[in-house]
Amino acid sequence: MNQGRFITRNARYWPDRPATLFKDQAITFRELDERSSRLANALLALGARKGDRIAVQSWNRPELIELECALYKAGLVKVALNARLSPAEVRETIANAEPVIMLAGPGHGEPVSALRADLAAAGVMHFIGFGGFGGDCDGFLSYEELLRQAPPESPDTEMQSSDLAVLHYTSGSTGKLKAAMQTVGNRMASLRKVVMGRLRAGPGDVLALAGPITHASGMFIQPFLFQGGTILLHERFEPEAFLASIEKHRVTACFLVPTMINMIVAHPKAKAYDLGSLKQVTYGSAPMSPARIKEAWEVFGPVLSQGYGAGETTGGLVALTTEDHREAIDSGRIDMLASCGRIFSESELRLVDDDGKEVAQGEVGEIVIRGPDIFAGYWREPGLTAAAIKDGWLHTGDLAKMDPRGYIYIVDRKKDMVISGGFNVYPTEVEQALYLHPAVYEVCVVGVPHATWGEAIKAVVVLRPGHQATESELIEHCRAYLADFKKPRSVDFVAELPKNGNGKLSRKDVKERYWSGQERRVA
Repeated sequence: MNQGRFITRNARYWPDRPATLFKDQAITFRELDERSSRLANALLALGARKGDRIAVQSWNRPELIELECALYKAGLVKVALNARLSPAEVRETIANAEPVIMLAGPGHGEPVSALRADLAAAGVMHFIGFGGFGGDCDGFLSYEELLRQAPPESPDTEMQSSDLAVLHYTSGSTGKLKAAMQTVGNRMASLRKVVMGRLRAGPGDVLALAGPITHASGMFIQPFLFQGGTILLHERFEPEAFLASIEKHRVTACFLVPTMINMIVAHPKAKAYDLGSLKQVTYGSAPMSPARIKEAWEVFGPVLSQGYGAGETTGGLVALTTEDHREAIDSGRIDMLASCGRIFSESELRLVDDDGKEVAQGEVGEIVIRGPDIFAGYWREPGLTAAAIKDGWLHTGDLAKMDPRGYIYIVDRKKDMVISGGFNVYPTEVEQALYLHPAVYEVCVVGVPHATWGEAIKAVVVLRPGHQATESELIEHCRAYLADFKKPRSVDFVAELPKNGNGKLSRKDVKERYWSGQERRVA
């Protein structure tokens, strides 16, 4: 078993078709196969052995795809660091993962070099630079020179399903460093579910990715390449450049987080580009209100689909398909757009109460999942692993309801639920009501300290450019959609909301503003 063989197969099937596009430079399947084989051999020649960790920090670049293919071929474990991590976070992650080799892309050479002594103490033997530096940066080997010197034949290491493939460092809200251990079998299950259900493609199809491919966006790469499609990489996300690339390269699919969709929908040139080539626009990684989904439907056309998953599930396993979106919009059942869809993968999903018993239909329960795509546990964290996986079921911490047709409606994170005056309030439900107001661009709802109720509901709002709204107006607006105890008791207006390195809204940072210094903290 080795996913690297699929790249070699594609080099035989479609040798001259582009596997990747980046800044109008194409790498064919033949080139991707050869370059990844050379890189695999180079890493092994530097002393890496099957099962060793290899770290990388970079903005989106084709070398990241070459590296992932090389690591499969050599039986090495990927440790991808978010490009936005601070030096302290890099130091902490490397100390936890203990990789033997670290690669760095443009813009990360000097920061990594400044940490070289600390990283070497954590076990890093060699540093490799790519994308315009390396060799000329003190202490770094040149990526391109290593490829030139290495043989082009694949090492084709035999792997078992249980072998570790990826340490996926999660962006969880607790602040505790943890890595989901994704095995070779997990990654194969992820490939199967994408190919079979979420993203069908073939030669000539183009997938545009602008989010960090070190994280959620990267889960689509191997399945798309497996089918002979082309990956169009953007180094970073810029709305108009992204729209222009869809028109220029006749992009057929893309993956966007809601923050990106918000920026595109609000852009004055959103409808100036020809987006007719799109077959599927998948969004996920964070909630999006039905009102905003309808706006996106108008901009992108009838091509939206939504996914739900996590690093612990090796990508998405629940989907609200394009057909589901069309049914909801055409029938006027807009509430259906609040669903993340139905499970489509090999895995099983249940909703359970605090005692682990399945809840009745329509009641709120925690999502638990088991199947071949469920991770092997948290790296070097047996306590966290035991808390997350019970009797073979992954406890996600997400609370949801299920309707008679199997559609799942996430109400919130278990730890984000606000208890105000003895009532349970789910911030996501309040946010969806606020998004129905035409002046609301972004919103985050949190519980804040209250002497009488324990917590009170506060909405932190970013207004659309050129729109006005008052606190009382937004609170009154919610009356039509929410029970009185769920309405915000106060509204703060801000210029922007904090995001984490993956572009997700950081509810933890919003809450910190209001809970800092309090004797009692609500987690």
